[in-house]
Amino acid sequence: MNTSVNANAVRFDEDSMWVDLNDGRVIGVPLAWFPRLLNASMEQRNQVRISSRGLHWESLDEDISIVRLLEGFGDLTGNRKTFAA
Repeated sequence: MNTSVNANAVRFDEDSMWVDLNDGRVIGVPLAWFPRLLNASMEQRNQVRISSRGLHWESLDEDISIVRLLEGFGDLTGNRKTFAA
């Protein structure tokens, strides 16, 4: 897996989160994968902080790894051990 892939931007529509990557790809994932984002207001969703490690929403206590998105994983809240590398 290429770990140098980072997010450039994040946007939302009614059902999905769209992540623009620095290599030109765009990842679209259903908000149903991330219940905290699904149940959040658009204002809360737009408060995302993009870092080299992924996406973070302080007020929602949500962190999403770009590497995990590329691997096809959604919310692992019930299984946080899976994130350990």
